[in-house]
Amino acid sequence: MSSVERNNITISGNGSRPMIFAHGFGCDQNMWRFVAPAFADDFKVVLFDHVGAGRSDLSAYSSEKYGSLAGYADDLVEIGEELELRDAVFVGHSVSAMIGVMASIKAPGMFESLVLVGPSPRYIDDADYRGGFSRAEIEELLDSLADNPMGWSAAMAPAIMGNPDRPELGEELTNSFCRTDPDIAQEFARVTFMSDSRGDLPKVPVRALVLQCRDDIIASEQVGEYVHRHLPESQLVLLNATGHCPNLSAPDEVISAMRSFL
Repeated sequence: MSSVERNNITISGNGSRPMIFAHGFGCDQNMWRFVAPAFADDFKVVLFDHVGAGRSDLSAYSSEKYGSLAGYADDLVEIGEELELRDAVFVGHSVSAMIGVMASIKAPGMFESLVLVGPSPRYIDDADYRGGFSRAEIEELLDSLADNPMGWSAAMAPAIMGNPDRPELGEELTNSFCRTDPDIAQEFARVTFMSDSRGDLPKVPVRALVLQCRDDIIASEQVGEYVHRHLPESQLVLLNATGHCPNLSAPDEVISAMRSFL
């Protein structure tokens, strides 16, 4: 099966240089609908769904392959090889930021730069590192998702989104979470929240832009600063946006910061 079918790839835009967007947990490529079109005049815009999300081929999902972020990074590299991407701009939200980091190391030359939106290399606190959660808190979060996926989504999605004055944003994220196959969601959540990609950051061979939001319960400003410090060549931009999904809540800010970087 080609990655075009497996990952529901869509391509648009008038430019020759590629820009590929990767969505976060519980989401799909639709989450980029306010950002991606802004680059269609100058780039070849590539959107896709991770296996298990959106309109990807669910039959391609394997607990063994996707039991670590490496399986998703391998898919990203395959997409790049199939589309013959060279010197592309990678834009990854949340967990996909680290998937892009891993893919940039696996396939030097595929990406010219990375845009990392709300990245976190590790969610669990460790010694002098503050990821924002204790291991017990993450285990409780995962148990809650396993016990009641719909209830978990209804409680967590608005908190992750932030922006309580704009409840329609939390509702959209809740609906997106609820559309995800619950068994796959549980596995992807465990892979996401138990991962530790700190050791990958210094190996990234390209420049990167770290986009950090205020009041982000998933990836704090402290985490964004950590990512910035440990990448060999990066810029950190603290957006005025709040919450974890500025691609939905503040797309103009994301677009502006990306344009300045590129």
